Amino acid sequence: MSWMQRAVPWVRELAPYVPGKPEEVLLAERGIKDGAKLASNENPFGPPPAVLQAIRREAARVHRYPDGDARALKEALAARLGVAKEALVLGNGSNEVIELVIRTFAGPHDEVVVSRRGFIVYRLAATAAGARVVAVPEADGLAHDLAAMAEAITPRTKIVCIANPNNPTGSWHAPELLAEFLEGVPEEVIVLLDEAYWEYVVAAHPEAARVPLAHPGLVRVRTFSKAWGLAGLRVGYAWMDPEIASLVERVREPFNVNRLAQVAALAALGEEDWMRRHVQLVLEERARLEEALAARGLLGARSEGNFVLLHLASSARAQRWTEALEARGVIPRPLAPYGMEAWLRITVGTPQENARLLAAVDEILAEETA
Repeated sequence: MSWMQRAVPWVRELAPYVPGKPEEVLLAERGIKDGAKLASNENPFGPPPAVLQAIRREAARVHRYPDGDARALKEALAARLGVAKEALVLGNGSNEVIELVIRTFAGPHDEVVVSRRGFIVYRLAATAAGARVVAVPEADGLAHDLAAMAEAITPRTKIVCIANPNNPTGSWHAPELLAEFLEGVPEEVIVLLDEAYWEYVVAAHPEAARVPLAHPGLVRVRTFSKAWGLAGLRVGYAWMDPEIASLVERVREPFNVNRLAQVAALAALGEEDWMRRHVQLVLEERARLEEALAARGLLGARSEGNFVLLHLASSARAQRWTEALEARGVIPRPLAPYGMEAWLRITVGTPQENARLLAAVDEILAEETA
């Protein structure tokens, strides 16, 4: 008997998500003392000190289940966003929120429209739900083609997924363009707007927060994993029409946001000045890295996230560079799973980590020309 044949057909089509290589794995593989993990777009500075204090205080209570509705965190987020707490859905990272929305509204014979090089979780979640993924090519190779995505909507379309900024390409659409796009989307279609890197955008483009976005099926998804430095605790959230939220809540697992994650996220919201200072540091370092990479002929494109893009002309060269960087203790993210075989994505690290990256880049370039 083959268990593969007994699984539902759409699960057999799935390839498991492959996360960035952990630093401890690299150290063991390479036999080196320390490394710079620049593969997973984490906050290199860690969480605010107040968050660590909140976790320590709460640690003695981990034998108790968390608040299954995360009421304190929802109330704080509702006040911050200016929405009703009934409009909020929380998840084990924004990935889970995305999956919950897709599972609620899409199934066999339905369609989910994505950008070909959009965040890969949309494709995985839709396929796992049995839906058909409609992947729309990008307008310029990197940015979502909003007009083509609108044209791809059919009576079978249940959800359109847009990452803004997009991971892994770093592209971003100004809110005026999104507002125009939303006007053309049928009211019965869910528009899942993934804003995982929102804090980096508004730091660089403050006007983005002032443009209203409206659509009956709009679901805006954000996370504490990036700018807030809580990737290891996994807290994501989204707000939407309360009726949509009530339906998504029906498929949410009980206690999906753990006790430490809830108190950490709540404490983080009280440390906005800390977050903004460190976001600004990342933006300054991103500009420094992009300038340096452009000068070396390696910059693939400008990014609106907390990462930079290297374009290495061929898949073979990208593979060599991945191995060469890892040999020097720097972990990049190859983008072959996105059909970008000649590209590497590198998280903006601390100034020290970024200096290590650039030193490694210069060594590799020197070896190529030797």
